[in-house]
Amino acid sequence: MEPKRIREGYLVKRGSMFNTWKPMWVVLLEDGIEFYKKKSDNSPKGMIPLKGSTLTSPCQDFGKRMFVFKITTTKQQDHFFQAAFLEERDAWVRDIKKAIKCIEGGQKFARKSTRRSIRLPETIDLGALYLSMRDTEKGVKELNLEKDKKIFNHCFTGNCVIDWLVSNKSVRNRQEGLVIASSLLNEGYLQPAGDLSKTAVDGTAENPFLDNPDAFYYFPDSGFFCEENSSDDDVILKEEFRGVIIKQGCLLKQGHRRKNWKVRKFVLRENPAYLHYYDPAGGEDPLGVIRLRGCVVTSVESNPDGKKSEEENLFEIITADEVHYFLQAAAPKERTEWIKAIQAAFRTGK
Repeated sequence: MEPKRIREGYLVKRGSMFNTWKPMWVVLLEDGIEFYKKKSDNSPKGMIPLKGSTLTSPCQDFGKRMFVFKITTTKQQDHFFQAAFLEERDAWVRDIKKAIKCIEGGQKFARKSTRRSIRLPETIDLGALYLSMRDTEKGVKELNLEKDKKIFNHCFTGNCVIDWLVSNKSVRNRQEGLVIASSLLNEGYLQPAGDLSKTAVDGTAENPFLDNPDAFYYFPDSGFFCEENSSDDDVILKEEFRGVIIKQGCLLKQGHRRKNWKVRKFVLRENPAYLHYYDPAGGEDPLGVIRLRGCVVTSVESNPDGKKSEEENLFEIITADEVHYFLQAAAPKERTEWIKAIQAAFRTGK
C-alpha cells in the first residue's frame, strides 16, 4: 500500500555533495521525505527515512539563512531545508515531528480528532462558527499587535477569542469557550502566533488554547505575517517596501528572455501594492518587482508559447505598462488564493 502523503510543497534544500542550495519539490510521507527537482518528475532525486531520525528547528548552522530546519538520520546524515517564511517552516516541523513520533509508537499518522480528544458536542458546527468569526463586521477583529520587539500583523489575542465566543452566545462561559477554541485550533481553523501560544500547542495540557492577552493567534488565510519592529532611527524604506506583507510563498515564474521556468519566492505587499520575487536559494535583495497598481490578473490554460503546459494552474499578470508575467502555482487552490490576494492588494493599495 502506497504511503500517505501528509504535506508537499517547495523548500530549498542544501546539497549533500556540493553544498549548494536549490529549490526542491518536497513530499512528506508517513515513513519518509522524498524530494524532486520539479513537481512533475516521476521519480525523486532522493529519499530521507524518518525512522530513528531527529529534527532540529530552528537550525542556526547557517548565519544568514532564516527558517532552516535539520533532519539527522540514524546514519548521522544531516539534511538541511529552508522554508520561505516562519509559519511555513513551523508547519513542516510540526508534521515531521508527528510523523516521527507515529513511527516510534507504531501508529498511523492522523490529524488530531477534536471530538474524541476534547469530547466536543455533536451539535457544534466548527465550520459555521469559523465563518461567523471571519465576518468583517461582527467577527473577531484582526489587529497588528506588538510583543518582544516584533509586530504580528492580522492576528488577535486568546482572550479576545473567548470574549467573542461568550458575547456571541456561542458558549455559556469561558471554560466552555476554552474547549471550543481548542477545537478550532486542533482542526486548523486557528493558528498559533508567537512563542507563548506555540508552546501551549506543543504541550500536554487538555486545552492547548490560552485565554491570555499575551497569546496571539490568526486565521490561516488571513495574510498573517510577523516582522521585526523598526526603530525611529531606521532608514526610510523605498515606497515599494513600505506596504504590509499579506502573502508570500514559492511559485514558478517564466523568464522574459529565455522563456524558461524557475522557482522564485514571491512576497506580496499592499498599500502600496507590489509583488517582489527573490531567488529562494538565498539573497536578501529581490530579483525583480511587479507594480500592481492598474494591473490585470487572470487564470490562463496554456503557456505564452501556445504549447500545452505539463502543469496547469497558470496565471498571468499584465501591468499598467503592458508587461506580461506568467506564473504557475502548485495546485488549483493555490492559484486561486494568489489571484484573490493580488486582486485585493491592487484594489486597496496605492
